[in-house]
Amino acid sequence: MGISLIFKIAAVGILVTILSQILKHSGREEHAFLLSLAALILVLTWVIPYIYELFMSMQRLFDL
Repeated sequence: MGISLIFKIAAVGILVTILSQILKHSGREEHAFLLSLAALILVLTWVIPYIYELFMSMQRLFDL
């Protein structure tokens, strides 16, 4: 996992925060919620392989 993943997650977070605030102030709370949900799913697709790799190394470490 490189520093680029952390920067990508931070960029998505900043962008979603700005867009969500714009949508909420224009009265579109449903769209803001869907935007946040889509961003969460996007970030999870980036992070899940690293979490899987962590669990596999823990399994090999403890030889389960």
